[in-house]
Amino acid sequence: MIYAVLLLFSFALTYLVKVYATKKALVDIPNERSSHSVAVPHGGGIAIAVTWFIGISYLCYFQKIDSSLYMALMMGTILSVVSYLDDLYHLSVKLRLLVQICVAGFGLYLLGGLDEINLFFLSIDNSIVTNTFAFLTIVWFINLYNFLDGIDGYAGSEAVFLGVAGFVLFGDVHFIVFVVSVLGFLVWNWHKAKIFMGDVGSTLLGYNVAIFTIYYTNQDAVNLWIWITLFGLFWFDATLTLYKRYKNGERLSQAHNKHAYQRLVQSGWSHSKVVLSAMFVNVALFGLVYFMSNVFVAFVVSLIILFFIWQSI
Repeated sequence: MIYAVLLLFSFALTYLVKVYATKKALVDIPNERSSHSVAVPHGGGIAIAVTWFIGISYLCYFQKIDSSLYMALMMGTILSVVSYLDDLYHLSVKLRLLVQICVAGFGLYLLGGLDEINLFFLSIDNSIVTNTFAFLTIVWFINLYNFLDGIDGYAGSEAVFLGVAGFVLFGDVHFIVFVVSVLGFLVWNWHKAKIFMGDVGSTLLGYNVAIFTIYYTNQDAVNLWIWITLFGLFWFDATLTLYKRYKNGERLSQAHNKHAYQRLVQSGWSHSKVVLSAMFVNVALFGLVYFMSNVFVAFVVSLIILFFIWQSI
């Protein structure tokens, strides 16, 4: 029952945010890098954030979520507030990065750090190495999720996929809260979007995925590769695009429209076609980790698939 209530709450709150943003002219104006052609209200991620924090607090009250995971996830409130202020006032890159660094550091601390990195042929348990890797992972996931939030339904559908996959694989109910928090918003964000997520939503989703990755890796080091495979569509596109821009001598802090999903839209694909194709790829990635007994082999196969797709676009 609580999950249905949270779903309706997210749906209704997104509508209210849309009405408020429209009234106050809080809209994204299209430019040469945009994948949309009309001004659209932004900040819908507020509904995701509020629903999410209420939902996991409910789980914490009834002891249905690990306390360390809950506290680490609640650090996302700081990230959400600052990201919403950035949506409104365009804060400096340095300030945003400083907040991300602080949130990542405290979130990692509340989880107890990352115990081990299992490379299959080598296990690393040096705390400096593991926690440096974990810290950079959190910061990178926050930013890459923001980079990949550029067309209708793309960032939201990825979160729903990861939540469903997480629930199927690990059975924890916070994944249901994760799914319904995003799903209520996604109804309004599907092509054509009535409202955009904004940084307030995308940065929080990236942070949550990073925290899930570290938390479950501490339960079983192999889970690191499961999460990296499941999240492959996003991190692979973001990382390879960043590397390619670096090789081309481009200024990495400058906005662009060179991600794979953006290039597909530029080639004539509709937003819905791109999102549905992405979901097809995600289902394939889930199949790899679900049906293949060797997770490392599943990861390698996923890299081959993703590289082939990326090169073909």
